[in-house]
Amino acid sequence: MIKEIFPSEVKGEVYAPASKSYAQRAVAISALAHGESILRNIDSCNDIDAAVSVVRNLGASVEIKGRECVVYGGPIHAEGAVLNIGESGLATRLFTPVAALMNVPVTVTGTGSILKRPVGMMEEPLRALGVKISSNKGFLPIELQGKIKGGELTIDGSLSSQFLTGLLITLPLAETDSVIHVKGLRSRPYIDMTIEVLRAFGVRVENENYESFYIKGNQHYRPQCYNVEGDWSGASCLLVAGAIAGEVSVCNLNPHSLQADKAILHALDYAGAGLSLEWDKVTISKAPLVGFSFDATDCPDLFPALIALAVNCSGQTVLMGTNRLKHKESDRAHALTAIYKAMGAEIDNSYENVMVIRGGGLKGGVTVDSFNDHRIAMSAAVAALTSENPVSVTRAECVNKSYCRFWDDLEKIQCK
Repeated sequence: MIKEIFPSEVKGEVYAPASKSYAQRAVAISALAHGESILRNIDSCNDIDAAVSVVRNLGASVEIKGRECVVYGGPIHAEGAVLNIGESGLATRLFTPVAALMNVPVTVTGTGSILKRPVGMMEEPLRALGVKISSNKGFLPIELQGKIKGGELTIDGSLSSQFLTGLLITLPLAETDSVIHVKGLRSRPYIDMTIEVLRAFGVRVENENYESFYIKGNQHYRPQCYNVEGDWSGASCLLVAGAIAGEVSVCNLNPHSLQADKAILHALDYAGAGLSLEWDKVTISKAPLVGFSFDATDCPDLFPALIALAVNCSGQTVLMGTNRLKHKESDRAHALTAIYKAMGAEIDNSYENVMVIRGGGLKGGVTVDSFNDHRIAMSAAVAALTSENPVSVTRAECVNKSYCRFWDDLEKIQCK
């Protein structure tokens, strides 16, 4: 699918999609809780749908009723199961340890770009916990068989926090206590989110300065009615649209959220955008924008939105944390540099872990590839609002990974 975006002002109000990060955690934990859990404010997107499919294959019953997801959980069981996690990095690293709760063979696989993202970091730690596991030379598919045991282990948290999330969800159900030592943990807010959801379902872990986590075994998840927050990641590009092209209000956003990508508010403030916060709504309005410096190491998913903002600022913007972009749905540092240069931006990605963007607007008048990456497609679309000429984005359906309504919402706020 190709989407053509014309330069235009924006004004209007949209409703943020459900946070797929919170939703996937809640779906997985609900499947492990014995009884009925009701997850409210659930949207359909590829990653959430993949999590629902996986827990069904693990024996949970799931009913989707509008924007509610009812999960009937209990002891998981899946003799000889194949768990297809789609293209979700979180689901891969979350459900692999969860599947090891069973003493049966399980294959974890996926589709598309996830087959090129490394998973080998899970193998040795899981072996240390008594799991038989092998991968395809560090990539999917993974074949494993539990039953996972508690114990003491050390993991590398410098590439991703997602495997730690999987262990924190799984090990409370092990028969013995566990201690996880973590080296170089990145994206700490995502671990705060995991611990928050664990607590909501009745399980506790002890966090010692994000370096060691102490987990009692033989805990039990309790079924809950749980409200899934709106997604700051998905909202980030539309908030930037308000800052560069008019005024946009995004509802269903928690200003006190633990989500890492809430940091988009700091970037917008640094750039000089107009900002108004209400209890569940954020309004961003256009103002003279200036270049800024921002460290996105703990919120790498903000890079696409930050670049759309930066090209509309006067002066130079410096973004740190590009080392976190290599193993996403695309090599995002490369992909973003390519499409923004094609649209007329001045971007220097030659520095170690730093990207420099010179503001001044875009010429447009080109067709750019989304690299089949949902966040890049959204970024290019929003940046095109202020380009001199229209921009077409190919493989635009990739937004379905996280935000199925994106194109409708963008059209809704464009002034005709």
